[in-house]
Amino acid sequence: MEEKKRQIAQAIDAVSQEIGTLAKDIHDNPELGFEEFKALGFISAELEKHGFTVQKGYGGLETSFRADAKGQAGGPTVAFLAEYDALNGCGHGCGHNLIAACSTGAFLGLASVISELKGNVCIIGTPAEEGGAGKVKLLEAGAFDDVDFALMMHPSSGGSNLVGRGGRAACTVDIEFFGKGAHSSVPKNGINALSAVICLFNQIDLMRPTFDPQDNINGIITDGGTAANIITPYARASFCVRAETMKRIEELIEVIRRCAQNAEALTGARAEVMVGDISAERYSNKPMNQAFKDNMAELGIEMQWPDPKKQYGSSDIGNVSIKIPAIHDYLSITDDKSVQSHTVEYAACAATPEAIEVCIEGAKGLAMTGYDILASEDFQREIKEYHLQQVPDFYRK
Repeated sequence: MEEKKRQIAQAIDAVSQEIGTLAKDIHDNPELGFEEFKALGFISAELEKHGFTVQKGYGGLETSFRADAKGQAGGPTVAFLAEYDALNGCGHGCGHNLIAACSTGAFLGLASVISELKGNVCIIGTPAEEGGAGKVKLLEAGAFDDVDFALMMHPSSGGSNLVGRGGRAACTVDIEFFGKGAHSSVPKNGINALSAVICLFNQIDLMRPTFDPQDNINGIITDGGTAANIITPYARASFCVRAETMKRIEELIEVIRRCAQNAEALTGARAEVMVGDISAERYSNKPMNQAFKDNMAELGIEMQWPDPKKQYGSSDIGNVSIKIPAIHDYLSITDDKSVQSHTVEYAACAATPEAIEVCIEGAKGLAMTGYDILASEDFQREIKEYHLQQVPDFYRK
């Protein structure tokens, strides 16, 4: 390991206890998207303790933030991205407490040598990844306009340490039906909004044979009425839509709209369709992935390239990866393959000593990769050339 990277690793080791405490504090106080006020306070306190100014409410989101460490003039800016929202019903079942702690450690590590490098490093807090598309909103606000490279780690399970894993596009679609209440003994006097929701689900199910293999439309009824002896005047459903590309997402949204219109026509309940921000498919930058893989190998953790045929989840990091070169690599926090993300079992794993150790090693790997980028203009050009070739031209229009 070269000397500067050794210094980075040592700087992170020196704050490892603090990083572990940060991960546990966020874990023990789970908050939903755009409500992560405690997490924001924990992270800000850690950064401020080390002398950094924290800009809260960065990009117009109340629970976002940014802190910077300036190096020598004339270089690019590397950003470590922090997520810290939890899931409804299973807390930190996606391990975002570890993402926040890992990116904080990476920032502190690279900041320890930034004065010797041409360029800057920052950490950006990106709230509401779980369905809120916080990064999309930050992009729209110009929060990444001065950032050249973005890096983050995501925890995984089953011993799966992966670099370059892709991600599908996704968005949330909410549909409300407005009917007319009546006594259930005389249903003809009402308009059953719940029947409209059930009709909607049945139509989507009938359309599934026409979907592409990478298409998913998964839904729940979020409001189905208040009592069985009342004809339901209002009902609501929420859908998570996934597909290979944003273009395909838009096509699936139109399928849902048509199904909602049909349900409206059949039942008489008025439909309103609300479409959330689309999280784009992910374009993981291979040169950056390889650098992270090499750095993790130096730390004793072997990374693998993913199975290109396997279906994966989604994240708003995809939108960032269209604008600038980005990585979103995966480190396993448990060897137990039965433990899957978005479960209470995974949440329990996200605060173990093993998970904290993975978080700290991941911080070193990210910081060392950030160093590789800032230390070599040739590497910067290689990354940008790959990004230019990788991202479809229609996204640049």
